[in-house]
Amino acid sequence: MPQVYRNLIAGEWVECASKKTFPNVNPANTDEVLGHFQASGAEEVNTACAEAAKAQATWAALPAPRRGEYLFKAAELIESRLDSIAEDMTREEGKTLPEAKGEVKRAVNIFRYFGGEGARSFSYQIPSERPNVFCYMMRKPLGVVGLITPWNFPSAIPAWKMAPALVAGNTVVIKPASLAPLSPYRLVEALVEAGIPGGVVNYVTGSGGGAGNALVEHPAIRAVSFTGSCDVGNRLHEKLAGRKVRVQLEMGGKNPTIVLKDADLDYAADILINGAFFSTGQKCTACSRAIIEKDIYKPLVEKLVAKTKALKVGNGVEPGIQIGPAVDESQLDTDLKYIEIARKEGAILLCGGNRLTGGIYDKGFFVEPTIFDKVKPEMRIAQEEVFGPVLGLMVANDFEEAMRLANGVQFGLSASIVSRDLTRVHQFINGIEAGLITINLPTAGVEYQLPFGGTKESSFGMREQGPLALEFYTESRTVYLKYTQ
Repeated sequence: MPQVYRNLIAGEWVECASKKTFPNVNPANTDEVLGHFQASGAEEVNTACAEAAKAQATWAALPAPRRGEYLFKAAELIESRLDSIAEDMTREEGKTLPEAKGEVKRAVNIFRYFGGEGARSFSYQIPSERPNVFCYMMRKPLGVVGLITPWNFPSAIPAWKMAPALVAGNTVVIKPASLAPLSPYRLVEALVEAGIPGGVVNYVTGSGGGAGNALVEHPAIRAVSFTGSCDVGNRLHEKLAGRKVRVQLEMGGKNPTIVLKDADLDYAADILINGAFFSTGQKCTACSRAIIEKDIYKPLVEKLVAKTKALKVGNGVEPGIQIGPAVDESQLDTDLKYIEIARKEGAILLCGGNRLTGGIYDKGFFVEPTIFDKVKPEMRIAQEEVFGPVLGLMVANDFEEAMRLANGVQFGLSASIVSRDLTRVHQFINGIEAGLITINLPTAGVEYQLPFGGTKESSFGMREQGPLALEFYTESRTVYLKYTQ
């Protein structure tokens, strides 16, 4: 019998008032239910927010290094269970086991990094122009923050939102995505076992329309950090704009990789495959557009198609599998819809394009890694985020045209270039409209100690991760102290 998982409110694991739950289903084998989670609504969210507000002053009064100690302890607990937490992630979200292990380790590193921030500088001194006046800036927590997290990185993203919020002295209410609630549950569980006081962390599962709306509407909430779709993020921004609630939005991407004629073709093909197809393309930083200089277009495409056809698709817990399933039937339908749209608009299918069937595939949401040729900038496949293993190829006559194509979308999250030409590399860095820029690396694959975020329609608000993350979760106070009269 699958386990029933409860909400965490005020330090207690509790059921929702309605007693209703929803299943957490394995997208690689829909016969498997990992557990049942609370179908919470406004009542549970309101209680969680009220309890977080009650706990916040005491938590903020605890010295920051002491707050960091809870993150260190939780990191140790998570690391000790890395294999089982990673397997849970693969079974609930679909990504391969090696990818899941890497993500759990990343969550451990995030907790440790921000645990250390508790003992580092929360303030700095500025010289005054007046004698005997000591001036400094200090940071104070905002209060109660709401965290709405997605299913595609169900450990890393909750970790990189919770950890800076907590070490800064805020209390949190987290509502994870219903497609992958178990991975963030394991993080919260570790914080509870580490002894974090009741009410400091609250975990509530439920739908976006029920639990999510109640969270952002609660008067105790001082900030909301959201990662998800552009449609939901834009509606969230409109909802909060008149309330002076701080908001942070990480949304879509249509990320390009430019390959110049001096690139090593095998290396470039591997980078494109990594960026476009790993994690089944279900990353906001995934590469969905390859912009290739015409002199190498044909030989690179031949290598790329051959390598793509050799990828092994299947259940991510099995050894040797490189590409897992779409996260659910809705995402699979979206992938297949965009593949059909690309065909109708005149793009040429080079490989993939089909739902995989037969044997183990019949119990999951599997789609072939797909490559389209002859993609034009006006096509929907070149402009809209698919969030699946679909790569569009575009040819550029020269570097300048490649840059125009790369920047010709509404998004600006990540972008990469493959080239040995340092002049072109620096021109790319200076001219590309993206918040995350990689050179001779895939568009996807960021590190916890560096800021994360995009430009244009991809992001709104302050950066996540790295030292800048604390800025979103704190207010600055400036002090002028005259020490003689």
